[in-house]
Amino acid sequence: MDTPPPVAKAAARGAEALRAQTERIETIAAHNHRKMLRAFQAARVSSYHLNGSTGYGLGDAGRAALDSVLASVLGAESALVRHQFVSGTHAIAAALFGVLRPGDHALSVTGLPYDTLLPVLGLAGDGRGSLKEWGVSFDAVPPDGTGRVDLAAAGAAARPETRLFLLQRSAGYARRPSLNMAEIARFTAWAKERYPQACVFVDNCYGELVEETEPCDAGADLVAGSLIKNLGGTLAPTGGYIAGRKCLVEQAAARFAAPGIGMEVGASLDVQRLLLQGLFFSPLTVAEAVKGMIFTAAFWTELGFAVRPKAWEPRADIIQAVDLGSAERLIAFCQGLQKGSPIDAHVQPLPAPMPGYTDEVLMAGGTFIQGATAEFSADGPLRPPYTAYMQGGVSAFYVQEANILAARHLYKRGLLD
Repeated sequence: MDTPPPVAKAAARGAEALRAQTERIETIAAHNHRKMLRAFQAARVSSYHLNGSTGYGLGDAGRAALDSVLASVLGAESALVRHQFVSGTHAIAAALFGVLRPGDHALSVTGLPYDTLLPVLGLAGDGRGSLKEWGVSFDAVPPDGTGRVDLAAAGAAARPETRLFLLQRSAGYARRPSLNMAEIARFTAWAKERYPQACVFVDNCYGELVEETEPCDAGADLVAGSLIKNLGGTLAPTGGYIAGRKCLVEQAAARFAAPGIGMEVGASLDVQRLLLQGLFFSPLTVAEAVKGMIFTAAFWTELGFAVRPKAWEPRADIIQAVDLGSAERLIAFCQGLQKGSPIDAHVQPLPAPMPGYTDEVLMAGGTFIQGATAEFSADGPLRPPYTAYMQGGVSAFYVQEANILAARHLYKRGLLD
């Protein structure tokens, strides 16, 4: 298929932007891959750790080695890495319920959290099983006009009973910049000085290994995320993690399993090798995803669309937002992107209700692991400004090809100016 001239020009601009930043990205990847290798060596990971366990999983040395490796990589005292977590939201919920108690107050300093966390907090749905039903109150303060955490607003909203500050590293569907490590460090230092009783908790989804340090390196008490995003290296078939201060991870583990059981049970079945191997590869797959997103930003900017972040701006996660301006464009975009997938390329995405989301959502991406955004996918709620959120990319080439197909599809339907 011939590439229309505007699309070819945009692809050239994307390639140019990527070349200018490749060395920096690969320097970060090398740093994180070296850190990962040393963590594996320090944990003395052996071939028998790759074998799973059954039943209760008592004495599962591979599970303990995986926890040790991830804790080291994230700069944490302890980690709970389990394939039994069904999603990042599940891991985050276990952490919140593990740390918070009735009468406590939690404060998000990055605005309202991502849609799927709202029912956990009791801000959406019927409230059953939520923190609100459990007697935990919650408030959110938006970032300031530049996207930084508003320390004055956070101080005004904090209470004596504030037990937890929540920071969402990735912007999700919000229109703020994602939090970089410098901003997380700034807030953590502020919170530790003024509110030593409060836990600084970071929703780490999509941000792992994008920079050379992690939130726990900057003093955060607890982090959580998904294994079918950054840290799964596109191999983890499911799962999530919690990491941070040992006492807090143990509290979360008691919620995840049961008091008295905590971190000592949980069969790893036949996924242990995939979790360890995916973790080892993850600095490389994250680097490929960042490369793909830089191309994407420059590509769609050249085609006349607003993007966040811009191609030359520093990256804090593996997400790229493109404002398409109409429902028709968003649908055509996702349908064109789907044609570039290795799996289900023939399928036509359509808007549909999704559990945990307030609007119909359009999702594209044929992944080997269902919903594995680390492989490459796009989604967006069907509401103005009709933004497509792309994430991941097992290879930069794959991301480039998919974006070109999406642009061709828009061009063919007369939706490109």
